[in-house]
Amino acid sequence: MSIVARFIQARLVLATVSLLALLFSGCHHKKYENPITKDTQQPDKVLFDKAIKDIEHGRYEVARLTLNTLMNTYDTSEYLAKAKLAFADSWMREGGTHAWAQAEAEYHDFILFYPQMEESAEAQMKICEVEFKQLDKPDRDNAHLMKADEECKNVLTKFPNSRFAPQAASRVRQVQEVLAEGEYRVGTFYRAKANYSASANRLQAATDQYPLYSGTDLALWALGDDYGKLGPRFRQKSIDAYTKLVREYPLSLYSEDAKKRLKAMEAEVPEPDPVALAHMKYEQENVTHQSLFGRYWGQISARPDVSKAAKSGEPQMAPFRPTIPPLVPIPGAQPGSSGNVTDVQVNTDVPASSALDNKPDARLSKTPDATQDTNIRPQQIGAEQAAAISDKMHADAQTKAESDTGANNGQPPKKTSAKAKPPTPPKVQKPSKPKKQKPVLPSGTAPQATAPTPDQAQQNAAKPAPATTDPPKQ
Repeated sequence: MSIVARFIQARLVLATVSLLALLFSGCHHKKYENPITKDTQQPDKVLFDKAIKDIEHGRYEVARLTLNTLMNTYDTSEYLAKAKLAFADSWMREGGTHAWAQAEAEYHDFILFYPQMEESAEAQMKICEVEFKQLDKPDRDNAHLMKADEECKNVLTKFPNSRFAPQAASRVRQVQEVLAEGEYRVGTFYRAKANYSASANRLQAATDQYPLYSGTDLALWALGDDYGKLGPRFRQKSIDAYTKLVREYPLSLYSEDAKKRLKAMEAEVPEPDPVALAHMKYEQENVTHQSLFGRYWGQISARPDVSKAAKSGEPQMAPFRPTIPPLVPIPGAQPGSSGNVTDVQVNTDVPASSALDNKPDARLSKTPDATQDTNIRPQQIGAEQAAAISDKMHADAQTKAESDTGANNGQPPKKTSAKAKPPTPPKVQKPSKPKKQKPVLPSGTAPQATAPTPDQAQQNAAKPAPATTDPPKQ
């Protein structure tokens, strides 16, 4: 049988086994973790029991409707906190990206409303599990990896004495195994491209920030080799990498080669650390071996392999801090300093006198000569300079017009003096007198006769007298 036929047969067997496992898991009803054992026939207790039964049988929508009825109708019930936790558990059991996002939001609300309850630690642990279920492989997007690392650490920092602390520490070690594997793969990629500066940067971050990584010994060996190829300036860093490999990973396959490198560089060979030696012995005795099904499934699964994660040791609680490649100059760094971490230094020493106190105001500076630039806006110059520019432009236009007229008539153009006329002052309009308004008299009163003015008397005398006619006689 050919290799291709065997591969197709293995995939068919794997698909059949996966389908059977899915069917059996759907038929099995998992019991709820937080039931209420109190035997009573109170209405709120009856609603809670009904919702729990629906959750166990996969009827999540019906269970959430029942729990909503309980929380809205019996807002003073003693089962209110349990109902809110069961509401979030229904979303988590339903599964899927949308359901897990809803579950995480509900768990955060539960911790916000009931921070002193014992179930708050359980809610935080379930948030950690939600993010852990969405992990991707090291060579893919690490958004859920960073989120899972943060949420699982919150269990250890906010609830250090809870019964979920050992489980959360194990999850943190598994998440950091995947994060360190991602850094190591990027470093080996740059190493294959002979970019030893970038490779050393990634490997240094993986070995310093994730000491429990299962491949730290190999990363230290490659790190020492990278610094050795960068030149004699990084000789001490290469010695430090080999020294750390010999002292903290004495059972590694690269320990003897690191000792030879140290002897060749005339450096001191350290003694193994007893604590590190005991830790490596424990890890080798409790290593997790993948099954045949797991090896086949890992090739097509999107989930990362965490079987090599450390089983003991305190995980790294500090957040991940990206570093700078050794050959990249750091602006403002002291000569000889090997500051490798991207910390931003802020100078808080503010001088007593600022530039506004020492330097003159730009608005009080001298205005540029308007006669040199005719494209200055009128708002930038004074009134006299604007008038001078206007007169100069008018004189130039008049001179050009006269020269054109003289050329047309065969006469030489007249010479005009370049002296500009003094600006004429603008005409000021006098304000008009307000019109007199006749006073308004109240109704039923006759206007009083007033004495005419002399001008009105002369006008009346110049007018002819109107002709009078006698009334007809009857």
